[in-house]
Amino acid sequence: MTSDPGSAGPRLRLLTRAGCHLCEVAAETLGRIAGEAGLVPETVDVDADPALQAEFGDRVPVILLDGREHSYFTVDVPRLRRDLGLA
Repeated sequence: MTSDPGSAGPRLRLLTRAGCHLCEVAAETLGRIAGEAGLVPETVDVDADPALQAEFGDRVPVILLDGREHSYFTVDVPRLRRDLGLA
């Protein structure tokens, strides 16, 4: 996984859960956009972490950029491209 220098974790993180169709679509879209930026997103199952499940469980998929919520349910492609310097 590609991390931002000075960051404690990966630059892009996808919060997901098994059996979630929107999560599958978001993973494909996020992987494509991240690849353009030379990044590999980390996928995290919210059901494996009670704290994540409590915070995000009802709104997966959630895309985190540099540890902050970027978008949820769908990838905001124009905004993500801009925020990754791909505009």
